[in-house]
Amino acid sequence: MSPKVLIAGIGNVFLGDDGFGVETVRALSAHHLPDGVEVVDFGVRGVHLAYQLLDGYDTLVLVDATARGGAPGTLYLIEAEAGGGAGGGAGADGQGAGPGEGPVLDGHHMSPDTVLALLGALCAGTGATPPRRTLVLGCEPACVEEGIGLSAPVAAAVPQAVRMALDLFDRPAPDGAGPPRRELRRTP
Repeated sequence: MSPKVLIAGIGNVFLGDDGFGVETVRALSAHHLPDGVEVVDFGVRGVHLAYQLLDGYDTLVLVDATARGGAPGTLYLIEAEAGGGAGGGAGADGQGAGPGEGPVLDGHHMSPDTVLALLGALCAGTGATPPRRTLVLGCEPACVEEGIGLSAPVAAAVPQAVRMALDLFDRPAPDGAGPPRRELRRTP
């Protein structure tokens, strides 16, 4: 049995480049993916993402706008640190729990760090196991103000981000036929 992988697009499509994760998983869903790889558009529903992860995934890839100070459209692949941090403040909004505060449960403003903190609390309470490996595939935003649509540099980065995601998990099938296409799933 192949390991279960969840590629989760997160972000708010009404805040410009914050919709990067949603747009990237939409584009990714048109490609052939190996068995065990699931692509889901979570949008702003971080609480749903945390609960979905209780189903047991080996690897989680969060696709999100990620402000790290680079030029707009710069892509990052960040390995989350042990203990749930997403390494260097992933998430365009930068909101997360402060020291000793626990996860902030505002379902529309949950950064990857906050989702992982909530997952840790849920796993502790249920006995579930969090993903063994968590990656953030991020893109430096140009604008996260109200408005629909990605800026030109972020839109241009989407195909490259799709290729990065495919390179993480795409293994050619022995018969050359390739795995079946996967339908993009949106959470309720």
